[in-house]
Amino acid sequence: MDAKRGDWVRIHKIVLNAGERAPGIPEDTQKVPLEMWDKGFLLNEDANFGDEVEVETYIGRKVTGTLIEKNPYWKHNFGKAVPEILYIGRQAKEILSREGGLND
Repeated sequence: MDAKRGDWVRIHKIVLNAGERAPGIPEDTQKVPLEMWDKGFLLNEDANFGDEVEVETYIGRKVTGTLIEKNPYWKHNFGKAVPEILYIGRQAKEILSREGGLND
């Protein structure tokens, strides 16, 4: 089994299929499903990735969806350092100090 009862997991669910969305939304949005990703504690005894499961979210909601991940975490970042902008703050402070526009 990939996850057991009580594990912190992430699920996925199609809430509305393409074509079932509200008529007032843009055409390109109408062409794609409305999807939900949520995290919670697994309520099923045991489950494999791809199984339909029920979870209890951190705030206590119970939702169902397809099990896609165990112990999810944030994977984004702010990218690599850009050397050209590392010293902008220092340079601005220096310029403002010279011009009398910055009081320390």
